[in-house]
Parts: sequence; C-alpha cells; structure tokens
Amino acid sequence: MIDALAERVRTLRSAATRISPVPLIVRAGIFLTVLAGFVLAYPAEMLSSRTLGLLAIAALLPAVGPRRVWPTFAALVAVGGWLVAADGYDRPIELWRLLALAALLYLAHTLCALAALLPYDAVVDPDVITRWLSRAGAVVLGASVLGVLIMVAGGLGGTAGHQLVTVGGLLVAVGVAALLGWLLRRR
Repeated sequence: MIDALAERVRTLRSAATRISPVPLIVRAGIFLTVLAGFVLAYPAEMLSSRTLGLLAIAALLPAVGPRRVWPTFAALVAVGGWLVAADGYDRPIELWRLLALAALLYLAHTLCALAALLPYDAVVDPDVITRWLSRAGAVVLGASVLGVLIMVAGGLGGTAGHQLVTVGGLLVAVGVAALLGWLLRRR
C-alpha cells in the first residue's frame, strides 16, 4: 500500500516537471469558463463567499479531469443554478443570459474535449488552439443567431411561441444527429 502510494507520488512529481504551457492554458480556460457560467447561472443572492468557494471547486474539477464525469457534473451544476434562479428566486428568463450561459457551457465542453486530447507535456502549435476556438465561436454564433430567429418567429412569448421554439430546437437537434450519422456512415 505504501509502495503504491510512493510510486504514485513519484509519477505525479515526474509529470509536474514535464508540463508545458499550452495544456495548462487550456485547462485554465476550462476553469474560468465554467466558473463564469456558474456566476451567470446562479442568483446573486446565493453567491456568498462560501458558495463561490464551492463553485470554484466544482469549476476546478473538469479542468483537472476533462476525461472523467466532471464536465457533465459542472454542466448539471450550472443548469441547476439556472433552475434555482428561475424557479426559486423568480428571476425572469432573459435571452442574453440564456444565450451567454449556453455559449459558456458549449465552450467549456469543447475545451474539455481539447484538454482530453492534450497530454500535459504536449508541444502544441498556437494555430491549433486558434482554429479550435474559431470553430467553437462559429458554432456559438450560428446557434445564437438561429435561436434568436426561432424566438422572433415564435413571437417571443406565449404558449404558441414556446411550442414553436421547442419544436424548432428539436428539429435542429434531430437534423444535426441525422447529419452526424450520415457523415459517420460515409466514412
């Protein structure tokens, strides 16, 4: 038992000496993005120093373990904060806040995917990160524009508007899934 622990400490010490800056920057981006999503999702009344400390720990988990369950956990914590703010604190649902939270969740997700691919000692060309983030920005922009257009087409409210937005979002999700399935079969 002690030998296994000592071996693990030696492995961690060896890994810490080989860390390169780009994987650390990506992981710092995960932490900051997730933490910003938490702050945006939770109501201001709940954000005490203790709550912020707990949220900071929850934001650190996906940065440390992007291949594990932590990115999903962080997304659920953010969605839980959004639901608490909307239902428990009667915060009105504002389009800018919803789009910003969705963008931050997507950016955290895609940064976790990138971090999962990068070993700690990877030497990465900065163009790789730039292209990755450009693609993520294009997805966020496209989804935001489409979401706003669907909301405007739905009349921005009322039962009919919400139903139209729900059906529109479902159609987009089914279309993306069908496109991805077609692309995978084509290979």
